[in-house]
Amino acid sequence: MNPTHDFAALTANAQEDWTLFAVRFHDKPGAGDLRRQLLQAHLEWVAAHQDVVRVAGSLRDEPGGTPVGGLWVVRAANRAAVEALIATDPFTTGGLRASWEIFYWSKALPQPVSF
Repeated sequence: MNPTHDFAALTANAQEDWTLFAVRFHDKPGAGDLRRQLLQAHLEWVAAHQDVVRVAGSLRDEPGGTPVGGLWVVRAANRAAVEALIATDPFTTGGLRASWEIFYWSKALPQPVSF
């Protein structure tokens, strides 16, 4: 038997003072060397912000390929807080990012996410 979920309650997040956002980053084309130069500083930055950047990782066209961007799930009060966070990331300050998209994200199922 499938459990019934109150999807409106799951996505409303009304009891919290934060919202979930998905951020899709696009690196500048051909910037693999710059990414490698900035990677250690970026990873240290992500580790220092893991209370807000809940999930982070690079995106590739194929396994083992050079990353073309990244994806984060961020827990923040609002979109402006996400923009302010992105502005401090070494990948942003170092000139790697060509662009990014910020989406409000609603987690559909109640169980915790783990890998």
